[in-house]
Amino acid sequence: MLHCDLPGRRRRLGWSQQELADRCGVSRTEISAIETGRVVPSIATALALAQGFDCRVEDLFGLRASQPGTSTRSWSSGGTGLFWRVRVGGRLLNVPHERTLAGEIAPDNLLPEESGGKVPAADPDKTLVIAGCDPAVALLVSHLRSVGNFRVISLSRSSRMAMELLKEGRVHAAGLHFSSGGKRDENLAEARALPGRKFRLVRVVRWESGVALDSSLKIDTVRSALASHLRWVGREEGSGARQCLDEIFGRRRKPEGYQYCATDHLGVAATVRSGWAQAGVCVRLPAEESGLRFLKVREENYDICFAAGEEADPRIRALLKAIQSSSYRKDLASLPGYHTETTGEVRS
Repeated sequence: MLHCDLPGRRRRLGWSQQELADRCGVSRTEISAIETGRVVPSIATALALAQGFDCRVEDLFGLRASQPGTSTRSWSSGGTGLFWRVRVGGRLLNVPHERTLAGEIAPDNLLPEESGGKVPAADPDKTLVIAGCDPAVALLVSHLRSVGNFRVISLSRSSRMAMELLKEGRVHAAGLHFSSGGKRDENLAEARALPGRKFRLVRVVRWESGVALDSSLKIDTVRSALASHLRWVGREEGSGARQCLDEIFGRRRKPEGYQYCATDHLGVAATVRSGWAQAGVCVRLPAEESGLRFLKVREENYDICFAAGEEADPRIRALLKAIQSSSYRKDLASLPGYHTETTGEVRS
């Protein structure tokens, strides 16, 4: 991996980014981007920086092998270079920074001078990463914080993508809601199908899934919605909402807009509310919060999956304690379309 000694050498000399930029004839923005790993310097820039420090280019930049205990990138970050540092299954990972379902969380490699000194050092062993699509995950995060002093990174991922990250050991837990409307526990079947390890499921909620409609439409049934030639917004392969959407249409011709996918339930509701689409499949909560009409199709179990044996991890213990608390269950039950009769049940 590319080793950059630029920030360390600059700080040892007591120089600010702006002072270094002035000495070398480059912009402060470029200095910041190089130091945070967002860009790789050009040959001309690297030579200018080396001249400014009166050293060799290889003293500033070079390749070094990963050593035991060093962090590795968890997946592609799209070029931002910002990340959260977290330990998952004994590995120290750099999880690429993105906006979470519970809001914005500052990355760990944001320099203090760029953040106004407001970014405290985060403990990778006290950071829990959950991938899933629950639009009410912020409620779980708040209860988790009351149980233990943990930072929670709630990544927005489809059920299939979340399970892939869990299988690869890149997250601590994955949310999933697979269902075909029958009695088979498809979430448990998916967990059992994961190779190599055994997994457990904890029930979060049984929620209502269906069609969110433009509030101006006079449509009262799903059948009428299918017959009205509406513009729909789709969902990506591997998501529970896409599964539901495909079952609704069956062998019918796919509607206009089907090929354009919202990233999650909140995205479906936002797209319909914006007027770009007139219909889409999501859970009831974001539809009602957006003032849309909602036509229930079915109820689905939303579970969080984690590796068996990880109950000893304080983060997983806190997760289970929060989900099984009466206060969380009470708050969750107050949300539209959320049913909590089985919340907290653990299956393996």
